[in-house]
Amino acid sequence: MAHVPVSFEFFPPKTDEQREALEASLPRLKAQQPEYVSCTFGAGGSTLSYTPETIRHLREVHGLDAAPHLSCMGGTRAEIASLLARYRELGCRRIVALRGDLPSGMASHGDFRHASDLVEFIRREHDGHFHIEVACYPEVHPQADDAHADLRHFKAKVEAGADGAITQYFYNADGYFRFVDAVRRFGIDIPITPGIMPIANFTQLKRFSDMCGAEIPRWLGKRLHALGDDVEAIREFAAEVVADLCDRLVAGGAPGLHFYTLNRSKPTLAVIERMRSRA
Repeated sequence: MAHVPVSFEFFPPKTDEQREALEASLPRLKAQQPEYVSCTFGAGGSTLSYTPETIRHLREVHGLDAAPHLSCMGGTRAEIASLLARYRELGCRRIVALRGDLPSGMASHGDFRHASDLVEFIRREHDGHFHIEVACYPEVHPQADDAHADLRHFKAKVEAGADGAITQYFYNADGYFRFVDAVRRFGIDIPITPGIMPIANFTQLKRFSDMCGAEIPRWLGKRLHALGDDVEAIREFAAEVVADLCDRLVAGGAPGLHFYTLNRSKPTLAVIERMRSRA
């Protein structure tokens, strides 16, 4: 495996069991020397404590360069400003800026309607301090009118000041390369890091994919379905498939790999170890 920057994404644990799972995973993943790690933004009021506290823990206890996800949906300008100030106090230099979904039970979209508005606000309030990552969608955002509209939204985030982008996960390398080509023709020149979802559980993966619009190729779904409940066989096959995907992406010029770990180390490490064994 040629040296390629990796980053790991976690979610803020809310139960003792979730905290224990994350704690067990962190030393193994930290040993991979990630460029940074990120922590997702929970829905509703829980966010205001869980995500900053997890960021603090990752930075101060584990010594990781931790970047918070910040969603503007449902949040006020004052709440976002307060969170940004808190993250700056914690030493954060990177933010993942997202629109997010409106938390259930909340009627108001908040003071920002689009991720580009949030990026513009961060730039205006803290220009030069935060490296801003945004999301992009090689297989088109599920709520976009069409692929061209999706590219326009992406370009608006870049023009507002985004420094880099992380993709939704996918399992088709050609789709990523076509997307990057289309983006470059559209005048977008920031680095586009592939988001990688290791596969541990097909049922869970299918549920995630149905929600976020990521496509599971038919052949991959059929193979995983055929393996049924054979956890070990699924683990071996899935690690091979995702490692092959990563190798192709790196060989084709991807600037890094961003792993959606779901707070577990084994599926991600299985992919990285296979890549290293082939190098």
